[in-house]
Amino acid sequence: MSGHGFHVHGPHDHELEHAQQGGHGGEHGGMINQIALFTAIIATVGALFGYMGGATQANAGLYKNNAAIKKTEASNQWNYFQSKSTKQSLAELARDLAPEDKKAIYQGKIDRYEKEKNEIKVVADKMELDATQWDKQSDEQMHQHHRWAQSTTVLQVAIALAAISLLTKKKWLEYAMFGAGGVGVVVGVMATLHI
Repeated sequence: MSGHGFHVHGPHDHELEHAQQGGHGGEHGGMINQIALFTAIIATVGALFGYMGGATQANAGLYKNNAAIKKTEASNQWNYFQSKSTKQSLAELARDLAPEDKKAIYQGKIDRYEKEKNEIKVVADKMELDATQWDKQSDEQMHQHHRWAQSTTVLQVAIALAAISLLTKKKWLEYAMFGAGGVGVVVGVMATLHI
């Protein structure tokens, strides 16, 4: 544009003016708006699904760590149980070798060790059960994490298809974009439902 009233339009300026005035877009103008809206919605949903995927992965690691702690505690209890069993066996041997007047002392120790072993066994079994439950929860969280990751990936493909369909203006790519977006949302719902 010059100061003497002579005005030169570039192709981009011409298209912008027509788009502002509602002209020239026609079929493609609606397609552009539709794809832009779809992309914004899918990107938002994908961000939420990505966050959920990260959260479930963190939970899975935490639960696996809790399982390992409980397994270690159970192992410690079983070692303690074994030490009581060894002491009980030694007391039984001592009882069998002791004179009659000392046998009652060793029998008292044997009875005490048996009682302590039973208490230790209950604690060890409970810790093993807890470890199994933490492992199960970790596995469930990892499965859910995989669903979130699958959903997020498909939604990213849908966004890529949206860009390609905008560039090529191919209607079949727009349908593929909607299809991929739908699949991504369905997989996200499956993650929500723990399927």
